[in-house]
Amino acid sequence: MKKLAITAGDPGGIGPEVVLKAVPVVSRECLPIIIGNSAIIEEARSLSGVSIKIKKIRDVGEACPATDTLWCLDPDSGGVFKKCETAAENGIAAVQCIKKGVALALEKKVDALVTAPISKEALHLAGFPWPGHTEMLGELTGTKEYAMMLVGGPLKVILVTIHTSLRSVPGLVTKKSVLRAVRLAKKASEMLGIDRPRIGVAGLNPHAGESGMLGTEEKEEIAPAVEAAAGEGIAAEGPYPPDTIFHKAYNGGVDIVVCMYHDQGLIPLKMIAFEKGVNVTVGLPIIRTSPDHGTAYDIAWKGIADPSSMIEAIRLAVRLRLS
Repeated sequence: MKKLAITAGDPGGIGPEVVLKAVPVVSRECLPIIIGNSAIIEEARSLSGVSIKIKKIRDVGEACPATDTLWCLDPDSGGVFKKCETAAENGIAAVQCIKKGVALALEKKVDALVTAPISKEALHLAGFPWPGHTEMLGELTGTKEYAMMLVGGPLKVILVTIHTSLRSVPGLVTKKSVLRAVRLAKKASEMLGIDRPRIGVAGLNPHAGESGMLGTEEKEEIAPAVEAAAGEGIAAEGPYPPDTIFHKAYNGGVDIVVCMYHDQGLIPLKMIAFEKGVNVTVGLPIIRTSPDHGTAYDIAWKGIADPSSMIEAIRLAVRLRLS
């Protein structure tokens, strides 16, 4: 049975609640250990109406399989947090939990890390430089080549650029960056047990540039990257027009889509799997998944948050494998 570290996320958001609701569903599939403030976890348990005991531990070695117990490792992340709003203290607590989870995964004391949602604004208020989980995990693990993959229903997408403005995207879509994403798409597919993945690469511009009439990024950067990948023995195809590649993937024509920017990949995926999408950071020396939603301050601490995406994130963490 795999041992999973699950961070509670932003204390003011829905993270603690969805973790508490998810754990009883998956407790026979893995050994979950939540990393978070024990008082917040207990309060979330009462709010959620989950009949499970919270037991505070000092070391993950104390945890053992038990369907009626949730093991909680409290990294002394403080005790006063703002609920349903962004706050620096919430960002500090979230980062402390993530750092602890990463350390446990790197030390192989847990088999995977699952992270509940955090607030990018709270990170900023707390003085942290990262725009999100993905960049933070890259730095904490010393990883240079990493990417965000989203899994939902029949779609799997991986991003060339992540948290950046649309104005910046064309300059960041280079042969090097696209080839890196294609290589990581192959690695991601292998983590999912797809040994010979078919990788579809999306264009950046409408109609994939229409032979240069609507943009030259496809001819100058993306197509050369696809050709280079093929030269490495990777089954990559494209660039495809962005408005058709997802239909092809949805119907099984390709196993994973390499997308040029954040919303290009996330809009179609969230359209079909909004409640069950999962974020995976590919390229790390550890397995890390997360629900594909945010802190949802508007519904936090009301007992109405849907744990479906967290359940899927935990199950996918159990399923993934590192080569």
